[in-house]
Amino acid sequence: MPDTAMPRRPVLLNAAEAAQLVASYGAPRELTIKKDIGRIDEHMARFISLAPLCLMATADKSGKADVGPRGDPPGAFKVLDEHTIALADRPGNNRLDALRNLLENPEIALCFLLPGIGETVRVAGTARLSTDPELLAAMAVQGKAPKCAIVISVRQAYLHCAKALLRSKFWTGEYAVAKETFPSIVRMIADQVGMGSADVEANEKRVERNYRDGLWSHPT
Repeated sequence: MPDTAMPRRPVLLNAAEAAQLVASYGAPRELTIKKDIGRIDEHMARFISLAPLCLMATADKSGKADVGPRGDPPGAFKVLDEHTIALADRPGNNRLDALRNLLENPEIALCFLLPGIGETVRVAGTARLSTDPELLAAMAVQGKAPKCAIVISVRQAYLHCAKALLRSKFWTGEYAVAKETFPSIVRMIADQVGMGSADVEANEKRVERNYRDGLWSHPT
């Protein structure tokens, strides 16, 4: 295991030094370049259809980035054709970071993960929002359709090797920690923002209700 002690503040490279460092890396193999086929083929389509999780990155018009997980049962991520995929926008906390970013900047990147498989599928392109009733109905889970869908025009698509997930032992459970390692998310946020104990209890009940009843629609 690596040393977990906090290191001193690191010395940072200037722009010229950073450029020189990047240039010192070896050239990618020809196959590494060619594997970006710019479309969703049968292998990636099957992978996406089985994946229950993807990481979605967006940025606002100034380039400030946001990344977050999107989780659904297998089959909810839709490959509409080899150049188009769609994700449901499920109920959340209504910060709408990703949706607001897409209003300003349509660029989007996705990384699909499949439990037990070390490789991932990476996709990038541009996104628009849709409320097409037929598409939303196809994305319904437990009878609950999403409010909207994020429809991506694919520009880049390729399979990514397993090294990162092998290093992290992500699917083996070797580095799993007990749930009790941390307080509840409400109590951690309470420490960050100075929330009172009465508000902590009320918000813990709200979060528990959302986890139980609000995965596919906001609880009433």
